[in-house]
Amino acid sequence: MAIINQATKELQVKVVYYGPALCGKTTNLVQVHSHVQTAQGNKGKLVSLATSSDRTLFFDFLPIEAMTIKGFKTKFQLYTVPGQVVYNTTRQLVLRGVDGIVFVADSQYDKMEENVESFANLQDNLKTLKLNLEDIPYVLQYNKRDLPNVAEVDYMEYLLNNREVQVPSFTACAHKCEGVFETLNMITRMLLHKFINESARKTA
Repeated sequence: MAIINQATKELQVKVVYYGPALCGKTTNLVQVHSHVQTAQGNKGKLVSLATSSDRTLFFDFLPIEAMTIKGFKTKFQLYTVPGQVVYNTTRQLVLRGVDGIVFVADSQYDKMEENVESFANLQDNLKTLKLNLEDIPYVLQYNKRDLPNVAEVDYMEYLLNNREVQVPSFTACAHKCEGVFETLNMITRMLLHKFINESARKTA
C-alpha cells in the first residue's frame, strides 16, 4: 500500500522482485542501485538482510525525473525476496504493503519447473495476505538469456504469461545490466498511471 508523507510531500511506492533462488533478483537490485540517476542524497543505502545461504535486499530512491502527482514526488522502495522455499515466511513479510511486482524468471530450460512453482508460490502468499495478483501491477523478466540452454521466449510466455490480458515481459541479462532498467521503467510507469488514475477518481 503506497504511503503518502504529507511532511516531505512524497508518495512512497513499494516494488518487490520475486522469483526462484538464483534467478537474478539480487543482481537486478545491485545493478539498479549502481546505475540509477538520482538527485544528490536521494538514494538509500543498499541494505542486505543475509541468511546463511540467501539474501533479502532493500533500498529506496527518488529519481531525478520522479513524476510529481498532485505536488507529491514519488519515492520507490525496491525489495527482493529470498528465493529458497525455507524462507517463505520472510517472503510473506516482504510482500506486505506491496504496490508492484517484478517476477524474475530463470531462462534455463531446467529451471522452468522452479519458475512455475515460484509463480504459484507468489500467488499463494498474496492470498495469505488477502491480496490478489490480478489487482497488483506486475511485469515479467526472463533473465539469463546469455546462457546456452535457454527456453524460447514463447514457451516462457506460455508458462508464465498465459492469461487473457498479458502483462509486459522483458528479456534480460541482469549481470550485464541488459533489460534491467527496461523492466524497472515499465513497472514504475504502470504504478504511476495507477496512482494518477486513482487520484483523479477521488477528486472527480
